[in-house]
Amino acid sequence: MAHTKSALKRVRQSKKRHLRNQSVKSQVRTTSRAFREALEQGAAEPAGNALRTAVRNLSRAASKGVIPKRTASRRISRLAKAAQKKLAAAG
Repeated sequence: MAHTKSALKRVRQSKKRHLRNQSVKSQVRTTSRAFREALEQGAAEPAGNALRTAVRNLSRAASKGVIPKRTASRRISRLAKAAQKKLAAAG
């Protein structure tokens, strides 16, 4: 366990950041899953709304430093590609 005041503060800060990062990552996973489920059902409008929400959450997570920017970009690209493929085949 930390002994100095500064080390104790760092422990407090890291716990707080860990909880916030955990929450953001969970939200990203949830919205990505919701998009994939909407895509499986085949309706264009709900899938489009879910895609926008997922992209917004991924971008926000990247801008806050929770996930790397390139990781967010790659995931956004994959979601958009899946949407194009599925909706083009359906439409």
